[in-house]
Amino acid sequence: MEEQHKTILRQKRINLVMDMDPSALYEPLFKKGVFNPDMIDAIKSSGTRRDQARRLVRDLETQGNRAFPLFLESLRESGQQGLIETLLNGAPPVQFQPTAPIAVRPVVQPLPISSPMDVNEQSKYIDPGCPVERANKSPSTTLDEEYFKPRPESRTRRDSLQCYKMDSSPCGYCLIINNADFEPQSKLGNRMGSNIDSEKMERRFLALNFTVEVKRNLKQRQMKHELSALSTKDHSQYDCCVVIILSHGTEVNHSRFPGAVYGTDGSHITVQYITNLFNGKNCPSLQGKPKLFFIQACGGGEKDMGVLVSPVETCPSVDWQDDQTDNIPTSSSSESLSTSDEVDARTSLPTPSDILVSYSTFPGFVSWRDIQAGSWYIETLDRILELNAATDDLASMLMMVNNEVSQNSAKGLFKQMPGSFNFLRKFLYFQTSE
Repeated sequence: MEEQHKTILRQKRINLVMDMDPSALYEPLFKKGVFNPDMIDAIKSSGTRRDQARRLVRDLETQGNRAFPLFLESLRESGQQGLIETLLNGAPPVQFQPTAPIAVRPVVQPLPISSPMDVNEQSKYIDPGCPVERANKSPSTTLDEEYFKPRPESRTRRDSLQCYKMDSSPCGYCLIINNADFEPQSKLGNRMGSNIDSEKMERRFLALNFTVEVKRNLKQRQMKHELSALSTKDHSQYDCCVVIILSHGTEVNHSRFPGAVYGTDGSHITVQYITNLFNGKNCPSLQGKPKLFFIQACGGGEKDMGVLVSPVETCPSVDWQDDQTDNIPTSSSSESLSTSDEVDARTSLPTPSDILVSYSTFPGFVSWRDIQAGSWYIETLDRILELNAATDDLASMLMMVNNEVSQNSAKGLFKQMPGSFNFLRKFLYFQTSE
């Protein structure tokens, strides 16, 4: 597909996902040769109407230069003229071309798989009415011939990449641990603004059809108890599990997932310990299902002052004036930054599948939190999910979060870079209301 047509589809994807009726397009798109039966079956099995519309638009981009005008023609035939106007608003004109009936297209009979034979021997297996494609293809080959020639097997395999099943109701459990007030003996400062983060995540995952439970100000032992209780639940009727931890953090030695988060008593629990509770061995009812962990905590004590970039990379940065971090110790000064929740800067290559751990900051660095608006990471994550969950997969949305948070600056000086350890095997699309 031409790049300008891909751009149109991407810019109008939300409109297509919200308003398109994909079921009315299957027959015309098949008759016009845009999709084959296997691809249509894959789209139908992708889930809700929105899921099918999203998959159809994504697969359409891989289907050659004639796919876009044939898609517009199919929309017109199915009575979805309004979407054509939406797509072509401000776009270059697209020529509608008559589609040749499939029945009259020449059919190439497959060559037998046997010992090599010379050209004369091979020629008897070819339909004499079908032009033979040569190695040095003539520049005069028509677009119609180019598009409808047999496609490589690898392309079909790429198109069949699956999405996680995410249609249970509710979709799964979401546990939020919000440690905002720390005991004096912990020598950790209170995390002003953390309650705002907790409320945002509770509303967001309720909207994404999760059963949400919020636990506030837990000691290390209590954190372990709640996490263990969640991992031992029967998740067989659900499709996903989410854990969100808002706390101070620190660096620890690790062999898989870096970092640790603190209980309000000043004792920490490692991220590796948390994820191990939910792996396929310890939580069989979540085998093959996505386990998502969002960690708002510092990654260390370093403050990132950023690097100079070329004008092309320069974006307007947001300057946050009342920022704190979640590392240790926190100064008692009202002007100080709270320390970030630290994660270990050393990494290894973990092997668990279907696990994603999203960190608010790069290992070794602080994570910034505004005492009135909440943390940079959670505020941005919440907004990206609200705006894009209907059309984009989780990995793509986390990349958006990374980009937006990287544009912020604390006191006009310090930066932050979120990141994730992603061991998901499929696309993950959240449920959204119709």
